[in-house]
Amino acid sequence: MKIAQVAPLWESVPPVLYGGTERVVSFITEELVRQGHEVTLFASGDSTTKARLMPMCGEALRPSKVIANYEAPLTAMIEKVFGSAGEFDLIHSHLEFIPFPLARRCRTPTLTTLHARLDQPELIPVFRKFADLPLVSVSEAQREPLSWANWQATIHPGVPKSLYTPQYNQGQYLVFLGRVAPEKGLDRAIEIAKRVEMPIRIGAKIDAQHVEYYKSIIEPLLDHPLVEFVGEVTDIEKDDLLGEAYALLAPYAWPEPFGLALIEALACGTPVIGSRCGAIPEIVDHGVTGFLCDTLDEMIHSIRHVPLLERTRCRQAFDMRFSAERMVQDYVTIYGQLSGVVSTKAPLTSSDVASHLTPSSPA
Repeated sequence: MKIAQVAPLWESVPPVLYGGTERVVSFITEELVRQGHEVTLFASGDSTTKARLMPMCGEALRPSKVIANYEAPLTAMIEKVFGSAGEFDLIHSHLEFIPFPLARRCRTPTLTTLHARLDQPELIPVFRKFADLPLVSVSEAQREPLSWANWQATIHPGVPKSLYTPQYNQGQYLVFLGRVAPEKGLDRAIEIAKRVEMPIRIGAKIDAQHVEYYKSIIEPLLDHPLVEFVGEVTDIEKDDLLGEAYALLAPYAWPEPFGLALIEALACGTPVIGSRCGAIPEIVDHGVTGFLCDTLDEMIHSIRHVPLLERTRCRQAFDMRFSAERMVQDYVTIYGQLSGVVSTKAPLTSSDVASHLTPSSPA
């Protein structure tokens, strides 16, 4: 198939450091190319891909010191994509709802994967207006506020199996990976580490809008012998940071649409202790690959039960449910259906593998 992948311009594809959506776009693109599809990637000019790259700006917007008006290259990209729509069998957009007016008027099928939260009330009129457009959610939890939308499937993001090496020796420190933001709960992760008297290593980025939160709430907590702030990390650095950890802490306080850090931890063989919110229950098998908790005290209590978990089960769950190969297999099925070529192979869901995982019972 001839497929256009349309990425946000905020980060390169793949990102050099932190970046969720752009990383997923990269994994989809490279796996599609590996499978023999003809892929064109619309992305920032500093992106790296085996597909045909259509650079829409010289460099990614977030680190750019040159581009001041972010809407300009985005607008130009949308026009370029839909102006060349006849070259493709399908357009796969990762720009949320921004291209909807053109997608509706385009003869080439356009599939949109939504990566962001969907529970804001102002989104309802937009999605009602474009209720006919085909969508993919990254979790069942994500789509709940818009359950009536034209969902084609829920396709959990995946990571290449070769990206991380599982490490099965129990680590000696806790780890937090992601963004410094109130909803991500870094302050709670630090409190957990202090209360159980375990070191915590923090691999996180600080966006401009959260600098004040970092300075006022997080920075004072870092002056402690158990706490190490590593900053943003590369995939190579993540391999050790996650693989050598005792457990990943995900004390989130928001409807997390997915959470790549969780499946990256599983790929490294590292259990996850997370909040029972958003998509986390779709990722973590309670008592098998980690623990789902409703309170901070429950998370603290779960820490001592981590040795009961088999780290091999974490990697097994990743291989079965969260690989890039599985993700792209599911997308190709949807591509075929929208293009009129129906695949007979159904997408793999978490329920297909649930029977293979047996929970451990905390002592």
